[in-house]
Amino acid sequence: MDRVLIVDDDSSMRYSLNRMLEGQGFLVSPAKNGAEALERFFMENPDLVIMDIKMPGQSGLEVLRQIKERDPKALVILMTAFGTTDTAIEAMKFGAFDYILKPFDIPQMRSLVERALEVSRMMKKMVSYPDRPEAEVTGEAIVGSSPVMQQTYKMIGQVAPTGVTVLLRGESGTGKELVARAIYHHSSRADKPFLPVNCAAIPETLLESELFGHEKGAFTGALTRRIGKFEQCHGGTLFLDEIGDMTPATQAKILRVLQDQQFERLGGSERISVDVRLIVATNKDLEKSIRDGSFRQDLYYRLKVVTLHLPPLRERPEDIPELVRYFLQRFGPEINRNVKEIAPRVLEKLMRYRWPGNVRELENVVQRGLVVAKGNTLFPEDFSLEGLAAEIDGPKGQMDFEERLQMLMGPVFKELAEHSKRSPDSDVMSAVEKVLIKRALQETKGNQVQAAILLGISRNTLRSKIERYRIRKDVAIIEGEE
Repeated sequence: MDRVLIVDDDSSMRYSLNRMLEGQGFLVSPAKNGAEALERFFMENPDLVIMDIKMPGQSGLEVLRQIKERDPKALVILMTAFGTTDTAIEAMKFGAFDYILKPFDIPQMRSLVERALEVSRMMKKMVSYPDRPEAEVTGEAIVGSSPVMQQTYKMIGQVAPTGVTVLLRGESGTGKELVARAIYHHSSRADKPFLPVNCAAIPETLLESELFGHEKGAFTGALTRRIGKFEQCHGGTLFLDEIGDMTPATQAKILRVLQDQQFERLGGSERISVDVRLIVATNKDLEKSIRDGSFRQDLYYRLKVVTLHLPPLRERPEDIPELVRYFLQRFGPEINRNVKEIAPRVLEKLMRYRWPGNVRELENVVQRGLVVAKGNTLFPEDFSLEGLAAEIDGPKGQMDFEERLQMLMGPVFKELAEHSKRSPDSDVMSAVEKVLIKRALQETKGNQVQAAILLGISRNTLRSKIERYRIRKDVAIIEGEE
């Protein structure tokens, strides 16, 4: 359970924050001044500190400096009134995670706390691989003994201590974040901050400010100066996930940081020097993005000093039994389930499935199986997943293109002929598409998950076309599982 230290000389503020955080399931420790805060911090080692800047005796800024001297990875959120905004911004340079202005909205504070604690977990929980025994202690590991994974482990071991930029490539769900954290934990910067940024989750207009900060008045709504992630992470490791979604303007600034470790805040002219190791990840085809002009070629060559390709799960099915055992050991105690084994016939079916969601999808399947399990072994009936269960059990999820084509196209021409009689002036392409979708839904008894696989399209695309062609009136639709 995460522990949060609240530091404020205002008893009503301590009470309000204590009530909010305990309601979220956190362990909370209060402190009314800097001296008490330092005593509790060194004794309890909290996961997060929420501290006011202006307090009698030692200020929050002084306490922050002492905390960061003791533990550079400590996460501190500062609270400040409008009159002390400049002080809070200066505090960011000394390693504060973020600051929030008083009075603040409860949802805003909750969101900030959740983000900070997620970063805290990433920094504190070691991620390792089979050669590293600490994985057994922390429960965080990259799992698999296949030849392709053995090569991945070797590369992690080689690049971790070097400090070079690393480009992680692979489909969603292959474990790029875990590999980034493993590189961080086994690097010479492991005692410094690790900050992750999901470039795809931040609006384009805000990403540059998030990374490099901005000056007051740089854009509408920029009421104060803001320190970006590069400055916050000085001396540490910055993980940029989904870097392929960056705008050209932000790409240019990233290139400059890689070239000379300098940048300027948005709207500013001061050159700021930083020492940050960069690990980046993407599931996009960067070569294609270069050809269509959406990604800079010079940045691409700067990023790929070392490239690690993480294989999709379908290319290493021999790792599935090991992954399943790992997930049983990891999640069983969390949900109070003493499941030790999985029936061999279930493993065989799991190994035949293509896993479009990769390791993340397998993790979710095992967790849901644990929830419904009645004994110490997982059986087929424990996977009450409708769509996924049907895909594993039936042939449809395993068909190649020719098999799917033959299944769908047999009756299609007859239906098209009938359709042309009813609507001779209709769009032929739309008519073919509508008939194919109806046929796929009829073949799968209305199950959207199976029908989408049969057609080779995404679930969302299928849903959109069902609504477009009003197919719900013609076929009983089953939503199935995501």
